Amino acid sequence: MFLLGLLLMGCAAAFVGLLIAYNLSGGPDYTVTLFGSQPFTISTLGAFLGGIALTLIFGIGLWLLLGGTVLARHRHKKQRSARQDADRAAAERDAMAGQLNNGSARGVTRDDYTPSGRRPSTAGARHSHRLHLPGH
Repeated sequence: MFLLGLLLMGCAAAFVGLLIAYNLSGGPDYTVTLFGSQPFTISTLGAFLGGIALTLIFGIGLWLLLGGTVLARHRHKKQRSARQDADRAAAERDAMAGQLNNGSARGVTRDDYTPSGRRPSTAGARHSHRLHLPGH
C-alpha cells in the first residue's frame, strides 16, 4: 500500500510537472505538448477539471502512503510486544530453573514446587505439581 501510494503520487506529480514545463504559452484553447508530440487540445475548463482530477489522484496516493506507514508501525509494535513477552517468559523460565537447581542441592525435589515457583503450603491437601515451562 505504501509503494502504491508513492507510485500514484509520483506519477501525478510528474504528469503535472511535464504539463507545466511544456505548456507555458497561453490562449483560450491549449494544445498540450508532451515530449515533442501534441496528443490533445484542452480548453480552460478542461484544464481546470484535469487539475482537480490530478489533485484527487495525488491525494489518494498520499492517503495510501500514510495508511501503509501506519500499518507498518502497528505491525512493528505488535512484533516488539511479542518479542518482549518471549524475553520475559525466558527470563522467568531461567529464574525457575535456577531455583530448582539450588533447591535440588538441598534435597528439595522438583515436585516440591508449584508452577509459580513457591513451595506449596502444608495446610490442606497437598498435590504434586510439576513445573510447567512454556514451550516444553
